[in-house]
Amino acid sequence: MKNQLKIACLQVDIVWENPKENIENYNFLIDPLSKDIDLIILPEMFSTGFSMDPEKCFETMDGISVSWMKQKASEKNIAIMGSLVIKEENSFYNRLIFVFPDGKLEYYDKKHLFTLAGENKVYTSGNKKTIVDYLGWKICLMICYDLRFPVWSRNDVAYDLLVYVANWPEKRIAAWGTLLKARAIENVCYTIGVNRVGLDANNYNYVGHTQVIDPLGNIIENSDEENQMVIEATLDKSALNTTRNRFQFLNDRDSFEIV
Repeated sequence: MKNQLKIACLQVDIVWENPKENIENYNFLIDPLSKDIDLIILPEMFSTGFSMDPEKCFETMDGISVSWMKQKASEKNIAIMGSLVIKEENSFYNRLIFVFPDGKLEYYDKKHLFTLAGENKVYTSGNKKTIVDYLGWKICLMICYDLRFPVWSRNDVAYDLLVYVANWPEKRIAAWGTLLKARAIENVCYTIGVNRVGLDANNYNYVGHTQVIDPLGNIIENSDEENQMVIEATLDKSALNTTRNRFQFLNDRDSFEIV
């Protein structure tokens, strides 16, 4: 177990539906990173942007982007995560993939599909939460619109870190910051939201505001800039445990079942 987990969040301008160019950009940003980084977090649909045309831009679990994630994780001895358009059998998923340094992977399929954009019409919803155990840290994987639904992310398994990868547009960016803080506070956990920047093909503008928040809702790192950049942060397990032992808020949580 590592007491300190070092994170690099990639706030990028995604090239529309062009995995090859996006991968080149990620290599440019990742290759100079220091060797002590433990986890790299990419945005939602990091290889294409938030496309509602999965027939055009889908990949498989052995496609170019997942293969690149495995290669980069091995090369840097690091874990890497981000969501992709994945086709499995006859269904398309907005799938958040977590790749370990040894090439093993786990994934989470987005539960709450963004009906306002018609995501529910072309993608299949996931039906289970995914908690990854990495270096002794329990990490809960979530995607963008999931942020608005606190019951789904409820910390009933004592996870340590809650991660949202997103394409969250400028016009609703105030809600982004507010909800990230709320999820951190109510779940008494570190919470990270990684958002993209730039203009997509549908003329939606994204302004980043990638954030790393502590278990009491205090901002550790916050990118107010609208530029492509890497945001690094160090999470401390001892500090998390101290907070939980002092306040013990999770002991008073309600019990319920999602049906």
